[in-house]
Amino acid sequence: MKAASNFWMRWRVRIGYPVALIYLVLARPTPLLLAIGAVVGAAGLAIRAWAAGHLRKHQALATTGPYAYTRNPLYFGSVILAAGFMVAGGSLWSGIVVAAYIAAFYPAVMKREESELRAHYGEKFSEYASTVPLFWPARKPARCDAGCAGAKFCGELYRRNREYEAAIGFGVGIAILCARMLWLR
Repeated sequence: MKAASNFWMRWRVRIGYPVALIYLVLARPTPLLLAIGAVVGAAGLAIRAWAAGHLRKHQALATTGPYAYTRNPLYFGSVILAAGFMVAGGSLWSGIVVAAYIAAFYPAVMKREESELRAHYGEKFSEYASTVPLFWPARKPARCDAGCAGAKFCGELYRRNREYEAAIGFGVGIAILCARMLWLR
């Protein structure tokens, strides 16, 4: 079982590059779809940023901010970000490629990370997992430690978690789609 989960962890980034290339070849962006997709993608980027500002990797179990609504706000934000690119790409086939990649990798990676958190935090993680959904955010935050949902965003955590790299990647991706749109004219 561990070998299978290691496969998904190891190969998700490596396979992401050819998936991105296939996506770009199939993409047929238009100004309207690019604008709509950029707005949707920016929402996903904002969710990721919010999550990164609450994440103290390997130091504490994250239960504040977006982690009071979903155990995987970074992945949830990534899916929203990807949905933005699916819209911006303007091609059903490019969207299918992205959706297939997400469906193939995200469940396995989330399961692997859950087992690591359970091993590291034990009962505390089990209690948290029993009140907070795995992926789709709850309408209301879970009742957990005092101030759980309202804990403040920490810009230093955002920087330490290098979440700005996602923002840079988003900007580069939108710029490439703009160039692709102009090239197709």
